[in-house]
Amino acid sequence: MYLFTNTNAKKIGPKEFTQVFYSLQSWRALFERFDRDRSGKIDTNKLREALLSLGFSVSPVVLELLVSKFDKSGGKYKAIEYENFIECCLTVKGLTEKFKEKDTSLSGSATFTYESFMLTVLPFLIA
Repeated sequence: MYLFTNTNAKKIGPKEFTQVFYSLQSWRALFERFDRDRSGKIDTNKLREALLSLGFSVSPVVLELLVSKFDKSGGKYKAIEYENFIECCLTVKGLTEKFKEKDTSLSGSATFTYESFMLTVLPFLIA
């Protein structure tokens, strides 16, 4: 929830709830747009298209890692379901926002101390 608040609070207010509600609605529509075969899952290529439509250009290697992490089926065919798609989008969105805070020159690179890196990444791993 901390992606929708200015603090690390465990609770959200009406404003943040509304933001979460509308984000979930738009992500549901986005998921359904790319789940063309109505299987309830999207694969790596569809995830790439979905993330691009949200403004996130993610490399093929990162896409493979995301699908591997968020595919909970354990099957041979790697794809993610809606609930995991939401978690994936929140992770990409949050990490991108944190990265942009450090990329002050908008160059696509940033310098982190080890402590800063850990404090940036760990909330996404333990959320």
